Amino acid sequence: MAIETSVFVNDAWSSEGMAHELASRDGFYLVATPDVDDTRIVGYSGLMVLPGAPDADVQTIAVLPEARRSGLGRALMGQMIAEARRRGVREVFLEVRADNPGAQSLYESLGFEAIAVRPRYYMPDAVDAVVMRLQVPATTTEPAGPTIETSESEQLP
Repeated sequence: MAIETSVFVNDAWSSEGMAHELASRDGFYLVATPDVDDTRIVGYSGLMVLPGAPDADVQTIAVLPEARRSGLGRALMGQMIAEARRRGVREVFLEVRADNPGAQSLYESLGFEAIAVRPRYYMPDAVDAVVMRLQVPATTTEPAGPTIETSESEQLP
């Protein structure tokens, strides 16, 4: 909860709300640490995907200020998008504070587009939420360069 309350000063989730989300069978949550030897949590993200639903919702993403601009937020979002694709989701939605252009820019760079505004969504400071949507590509783009050939029984995930 330390990251939650430091990143979302005025609109942090409660401990009870966070515990409920983490206990949900429909959630997909990730935590990020600096490396295998340093297990401090410096970021986390959560995605909600109801069974059989064609869409998913980014519930939360937070990265400590000192860990920002290192690609961590992009990596967390990439993993959530990959999980959405794995579950057959066609669209991913999120809400982002209208006064957070850095996050909006990250989401746009990942293919999200603004589709609506929810006035006075974030309380108590009455900040609008920008609703964004990603049309999930059916497959990932193949990277340029050498590829690894595997037999069917040895295929990588």
